[in-house]
Parts: sequence; structure tokens; C-alpha cells
Amino acid sequence: MTADGTRRYIRPGSLVTRVGNPLMKMLGFAPTLAVRGRKSGAWRTTPVMPLKMGKVTYLVSPRGETDWVRNLRAAGEGELRRFTRPRAFRAAEVPPADRTRFVDAYKRRWARAGPIKQQFDKLPDPTDHPVFQLTFR
Repeated sequence: MTADGTRRYIRPGSLVTRVGNPLMKMLGFAPTLAVRGRKSGAWRTTPVMPLKMGKVTYLVSPRGETDWVRNLRAAGEGELRRFTRPRAFRAAEVPPADRTRFVDAYKRRWARAGPIKQQFDKLPDPTDHPVFQLTFR
């Protein structure tokens, strides 16, 4: 969020939401985050690129304050799904002041070029990218 209360967010285009994300989920190119909606309680899913640092897994939001971020904050838990194997987890958000090392590691791993790099170019401040530490159950 910015000082004036607006959320820093890069909305995905329709090609991403209607073609790219469904293909990534269907073909298993990336795990799917499943989290209950903060208002509806219904499962919401989106492909994510988890970051492993040592034995700990993190989720970083390249697009900023997305709906999955807001849902995960509210629910505090979710699942990472790959094909038919769900892995339940609890999530703890990393404070904004501590996000830089995770955002930098994520960029080294996933944002060398292409759309993810462009998202970080549009939101260059690491505090604009929520980070969650996952504890699998």
C-alpha cells in the first residue's frame, strides 16, 4: 500500500488470465496456489513460482498487492497444488522492512527476462512485493 492508502498492483492482461494461467495450471509448469477467498470462502487458485531458500519456501508477489495476497493474509493458510497432490501450509507474512533479500533472490531465480522482470521494473521498491514464509503441515 502506498502512503495514500492505494494498493500497488499490476493487473494481469486478459491473455495471462484467460490463456497463460490456465495452461500453466493444466500442464503443471508451476504449482498452483489455492487459498480461500476472504469474502466468499470459495477456493481461489493461481499459478505461483515458489522461492526455496535453504529448506524454507516463500511466496513472493511480483505483481504487488494482488487478490491472492489479500486472500492469503486473511486466511493465513492455503495449499500448493501440483497436478493432484495438495500440500497444506500456514503462511506468515514477512514485514516490509525485511523483504529485500527475498525479492532479490526471487529476481535472481525467476526474473532474468520477460514478464516477471517487467513487473519488478514497474514496481522497483521491494516493499511493494508481499512475501510469505510457508510452513507445511
